[in-house]
Amino acid sequence: MKKVIYFILLALFFAACSSEPHYVLKGNIEGSDSITFLLQKREAGKIVTIDSAFSKNGSFKMTGTVQYPQLVYLIALNTRNRKEIYIENSAINVIGKLDSLNIAKVTGSRTQDEYISFLDSNKPLNDRYSNLYKEYQAARTAQDEAKIAEIEKEAEKISSEMTNLQKEFIKNNPASYVTPELLRGLSYTMDAAELEASLNALDTNVAKLPVVADLKERAKIMKSVAVGQKAPDFILNDVNGNPVALSSKAGTKLLLVDFWAAWCNPCRQENPNVVKVYNQFHKKGFDVFGVSLDRSKDDWVKAIADDKLTWTHVSDLQYWNNTAARLYGVNSIPANFLLDETGTIIGRNLRGEELFNKVKEVLGN
Repeated sequence: MKKVIYFILLALFFAACSSEPHYVLKGNIEGSDSITFLLQKREAGKIVTIDSAFSKNGSFKMTGTVQYPQLVYLIALNTRNRKEIYIENSAINVIGKLDSLNIAKVTGSRTQDEYISFLDSNKPLNDRYSNLYKEYQAARTAQDEAKIAEIEKEAEKISSEMTNLQKEFIKNNPASYVTPELLRGLSYTMDAAELEASLNALDTNVAKLPVVADLKERAKIMKSVAVGQKAPDFILNDVNGNPVALSSKAGTKLLLVDFWAAWCNPCRQENPNVVKVYNQFHKKGFDVFGVSLDRSKDDWVKAIADDKLTWTHVSDLQYWNNTAARLYGVNSIPANFLLDETGTIIGRNLRGEELFNKVKEVLGN
């Protein structure tokens, strides 16, 4: 009798375990016989494999548990084929072909359905952008500067429409697990107040996600380097290996803290504009403090010489882990902060004519 009770309890235990929330991902991918599939996600800046399965006759199965719906990548090992999927604790099916895995059909994930709905709403703009890029390439080949300028203006308009579409989704879907990922991408173009407002509007469950915690930290940093704040001090080595503090430039009438890198094409395109402003206003009190996100000292020094950047330059050659870039919340370059003689930030990300006009406004003709 005791044995019978023991086996009943054991059966109930396993039944309870099997009823816990989990995902079952089944794949039916034509042309994938004997292919290993990986389920990967990005975590703390690294790619982590969370599951794998071997495909037999094009079919495979993965099972596991996730704490919340999250974006993962289904990867066909040793190929370039992959598929973005929002995985959650449900029965999920992926049906498609190996050579077009990116467009495979996914069913069974409500969050994936929300994601696809957003992508579909964005498709007309993506198509317009793709066609515009082809026109841009043709205009570049023909060296048609007028057409290039026209296309760039139209591209900026489409980009703005895409941004508005994402903001609309974020506003209307505070409980969607897609929202934080869209918000992460948009956070680079938001000011601290807008980002903070979007984070505060999130549903309670969504607000607990790690990505939201990261964004809240980013908003905190952004507030510390917003216009009107004192610029945080830092010390990095110059090209000769000597430590130089930002505060060593204290008292400069106007100081541009310029984040750039030799490998960054937009930075190199903007450098002539900075040189122009420097040459015209340096004697009136304008200076530049260049902070490089390079990894190679040789490339860094060569770019300084090639672009004729005759001001102070510092770097720790740590790429995106650059100490100053992290302190200032810099996630894309070129980026800059304009400081007055008290070290207060009076402008940021000023480029081209905008930078020239601001310096001219402060220092005079």
